[in-house]
Amino acid sequence: MSRQIECPAAVNEVAAIVPGFAGAPHSDAPKRLRRRILMVTTLAYIGCFAVWTIFAIVGVEIQRQYGLSDTEFGLLLGIPFLSGSLMRVALGVWADRHGGRRLFLSVMIIAAAATWFAADATTFPTILAAGLGTGIAGGCSAVGLSYITRWYPKEHHGTALGILGAGNAGSAITKLAAPWVMLTYGWQGVARLWALLLLGTAAVFWLGSTEDPKQAARRAPGQPAAPLARQVEPLRRLQIWRFGLYYFFVFGGYVALSVWLPRYLMAVYGLDIRMAAAIAIAFSLPAGLLRVLGGMLSDRYGARRVMYWSFISSLVCTFILSYPPTDYSVHGRSGELRFTIATGLPVFILMLMAQGSSWRSARPPSSSTYPCTTRIRLASWAVPWERLEGWAVSSCHWLSAS
Repeated sequence: MSRQIECPAAVNEVAAIVPGFAGAPHSDAPKRLRRRILMVTTLAYIGCFAVWTIFAIVGVEIQRQYGLSDTEFGLLLGIPFLSGSLMRVALGVWADRHGGRRLFLSVMIIAAAATWFAADATTFPTILAAGLGTGIAGGCSAVGLSYITRWYPKEHHGTALGILGAGNAGSAITKLAAPWVMLTYGWQGVARLWALLLLGTAAVFWLGSTEDPKQAARRAPGQPAAPLARQVEPLRRLQIWRFGLYYFFVFGGYVALSVWLPRYLMAVYGLDIRMAAAIAIAFSLPAGLLRVLGGMLSDRYGARRVMYWSFISSLVCTFILSYPPTDYSVHGRSGELRFTIATGLPVFILMLMAQGSSWRSARPPSSSTYPCTTRIRLASWAVPWERLEGWAVSSCHWLSAS
């Protein structure tokens, strides 16, 4: 069979292998199973993103406790994104070869263990080492994309991946709950609780999911995994670098601002950690939930068109957000006219919401350009670029102080 029909035929392929798929392909059983898998995978996404962005909140207290400079604080924020970007490639290849279910479970267990280790660390270098392990949670998108796309036909990929991408809202959960937990139990208490919650999420995912259709069909007759040379083939395509650039701006900017905003709001507007985190939710939560709308719009109007709309609107928002307070003096015939342009907190919040919505509504057009297997490999190589931007921008946090 051609690769072009690999994903649309996924339900039929697994009918004889996965329980619940037996019988007519139009029964409700396959739909119920797909919905359940999408639900538990999205829940796992939420847990991974909550842990992945934990240093956006606990990092403020770590900076105070260890007397970190702004540069060291930026490094603390950026280190999970560095490891996440580097691991993303390997995780994408492993997921394509061996399936996403077992790998997703491993990602959550390792990230939970590293987060617990961070709470027991006594020096800044050991906290950074724990941050590298925590960063593997960011690889959930590589595994989740590979896993979910094999359950849904191409015409439903936008909606399915949009719902999955709504798991980015896990960062909003961290901003909402972590400050209150930290004020009561300290930052170590936050790290331990988040690690336990991620382990619980891993258990729910494992019990509620099953092997994806492609892996089930391959393992039944004992077929070997695809050769590595075939998996790295996308690197020869120019499109992979273009898609990576799209992701760099869209999701990399979202991730960087998610972890950078609380500290910035505290420094610029004089807010405490609870209020700064609550305002940061105005960016993270709508942006995460609008992934669903972005996926639906991509299915209807095409991912390329939606992506261009997103870039144009985000350009306007970025200009307003980046415009510094400025005093103007105009020399007129009747004298000098002075006025000031500055972004007040209410306008800043509105622009944050618009910016996040623009970024998260976009989906690079790989899903409408390539067949399923190729799309999975393209994403495995493209998305690390957005993680690298998240690392670069958050690590340069000290620039905001200048």
